[in-house]
Amino acid sequence: MPDLRAARRFVVYAGVGAIGTGAQYAILIAMVHSGLASPAVSSMAGATIGAIVNYTLNRQITFRSNSNPLSTAPKFAIIALLGVLMNGVCMKFFTTIPGLNYLIAQLVTTALVLGLTYLLNSKWTFNEHRRRTHGSMPPTFNKVPSPDDAPSS
Repeated sequence: MPDLRAARRFVVYAGVGAIGTGAQYAILIAMVHSGLASPAVSSMAGATIGAIVNYTLNRQITFRSNSNPLSTAPKFAIIALLGVLMNGVCMKFFTTIPGLNYLIAQLVTTALVLGLTYLLNSKWTFNEHRRRTHGSMPPTFNKVPSPDDAPSS
């Protein structure tokens, strides 16, 4: 049976990510239509802003992380940078080789980057496997020992 929690978490990740993606698309369209940059560069600029929005929302909503932002933010930033680079390469490829319209190319690229960044963020940034393992421990493992807990001799 598929892990329904993981499926739900992916749907939440994608939904939360839609806010950052909206910012990315707005920047992409504005930059392309104004002639400021190519679709690939415009998409990368938008993806950078979207990543900042997505870190905050994913940390609080999707993964409900209590971990120190100083440990998760650098990991998220590395994955976001990978996503931005992948975004640029895919956009360059899809707009030049098959010659797709930049918005269609961005839709395909978004799906690819979404899958990769979700996988990496859930396994590394917010360490979901470790949280599940430690989160399922009986409460006695989390109890601070008191002097009354000392073994009798």
